[in-house]
Amino acid sequence: MADSENLITVKDLTKTYRTGDIEVHALSAVTLNINKGEFVAIMGASGSGKSTFMNILGCLDSPTSGEYLMEGMDILSRDKNKLAELRNNKFGFIFQSFNILPRTSAQENVELPLLYNNKVKANERKEKAFNALKSVGLADRVNSMPNQLSGGQQQRVAIARALVNDPMVIMADEPTGNLDSRTSYEIMEIFQKLNDKGITIVMVTHEPDIAQFAKSNIVFKDGKIIANNPVKERKNATEELKKIAALTAEKATT
Repeated sequence: MADSENLITVKDLTKTYRTGDIEVHALSAVTLNINKGEFVAIMGASGSGKSTFMNILGCLDSPTSGEYLMEGMDILSRDKNKLAELRNNKFGFIFQSFNILPRTSAQENVELPLLYNNKVKANERKEKAFNALKSVGLADRVNSMPNQLSGGQQQRVAIARALVNDPMVIMADEPTGNLDSRTSYEIMEIFQKLNDKGITIVMVTHEPDIAQFAKSNIVFKDGKIIANNPVKERKNATEELKKIAALTAEKATT
């Protein structure tokens, strides 16, 4: 999967909300290309348009005007059923609040997207869900309920659920927002490994240190992109976790 292959193209993407007589421009003529195999961090202050942009990319919302192509396919001309199919087959979603079902085991949470995939037989669901949990280091917690898992483990369940349909793109909205630094870095380690395998990642974050794990940073302000730059000194999550472990060990001996 070559980095030069174009995956997502948006042109003059605009989203306007109307409240009474007031028009709010959440997005103003945004134009952007995202290549296959990219790892993009989208940044900006609250209300800058970054979450609106991600929701449109993930087919959770539609723009007021503009173009959105995915692998050359016109996304905005598709009906609700086709969009639902696209969301389930091409995208994996991860949210700040995990969004996993509280009375359902890790395994069952991960199986959920497969219930809507008629290509996967019932006996395959368990195997695919187990493999997804195994890939995020939770092979031993398949039967655990969410209240038996830490915040980081719950987010891993959410990542496994996002992976279970073999998505082309992972959309992560503040995936480390509720996590401590070490757990955040563990999540970034998973993301970097997934990205190394060719999965494109689009991540909204307000944390500059988390954005350093991406390959490029896009900054929104007032509904417009004001910066789009490659990350110059990209952090390697595995190396950062080793540093934290070494510091922890050093403190333990003093």
